[in-house]
Amino acid sequence: MANQSLSESDPRYHTQNVGRMMEDLINHLHEDIAKIDDPQGMALFEVSSEVLRGLQRAFEHFETKAEKAWR
Repeated sequence: MANQSLSESDPRYHTQNVGRMMEDLINHLHEDIAKIDDPQGMALFEVSSEVLRGLQRAFEHFETKAEKAWR
């Protein structure tokens, strides 16, 4: 869903922007995993990307009213 048609007062306008930023950060973390040698650092980046992916899903569920809590 593109936020071009949403008003800035609509929370979905902001959740979509933040969702895109999280996607960029998730991709960046995955790219960096391939660049580092430290297993603990690699694990930190992998766990961080997984946590962000879960948070991103929560934002998507809010936007689509997919969860009972958001209806």
